[in-house]
Amino acid sequence: MLLRLFSDKDSMAHEAADQAATTIRRSIAGPGLARIVVATGASQFEFLDALIKKPGIDWSKVEAFHLDEYIGLPITHPGSFRKMLLERVVRKTGITRYHLVEGDALDPVASARDVGGQLVSAPIDIAFLGIGENGHIAFNDPPADFTTEDPYIIVNLDEACRRQQVGEAWFADISEVPMRAISMSPRQMLKAEELVVVVPDQRKARAVKACFEGEVTPMVPGSILRRHPNATVYLDDDSASLLSSVLLGALRENSQVTLSS
Repeated sequence: MLLRLFSDKDSMAHEAADQAATTIRRSIAGPGLARIVVATGASQFEFLDALIKKPGIDWSKVEAFHLDEYIGLPITHPGSFRKMLLERVVRKTGITRYHLVEGDALDPVASARDVGGQLVSAPIDIAFLGIGENGHIAFNDPPADFTTEDPYIIVNLDEACRRQQVGEAWFADISEVPMRAISMSPRQMLKAEELVVVVPDQRKARAVKACFEGEVTPMVPGSILRRHPNATVYLDDDSASLLSSVLLGALRENSQVTLSS
């Protein structure tokens, strides 16, 4: 796994978008279709804005999945990840092949199973991920299930995760944040051929340190990313600020460091 460091979130977003665009173009040029997974949280906005502006991508040949959705939340709610995917990616690119996790379906389990079946029908070329303030990936809060092979699972959201959603202003109060969600499982994320993980902002610094300097453990869900051989994690000075002086020094000297699992 590769860690890369940038001075600010805008330069980080553009470099991550360059990598993502290159992979998408290559996949289209090869098998004729790029299959992608898209994270849609607030920390991904600059990256997604940069990506959709990259030239030379035939978005009609891209198939998109998203990571997670709250159970019971309508698609019209500002905090809906389906809404973010549609507004920030689908409608701006003209993608016609996209799959929504219906968290407000009458049977969320069946919805998760249906989208999961489409997800695993062919390899995923690249997945775009973030890391939450509590170290979660998608909505896999600690302790995350590192063993299930199910592509999407039903998860309970912990208080730290729910407070993050209030802090990002998607909800007025924690009582409004749903307590359960449908989430792509950690092992499913690792099945993508390539991972681009975009983690900006000071509020993510503790999670970054735990994920990349501690043990690989379900108590720090994002730590499992270190087991992927083709993952690149993009940090800015703020999100990297609590890393050890040795690792931070190496990043500042070389702009990137390879980590082992």
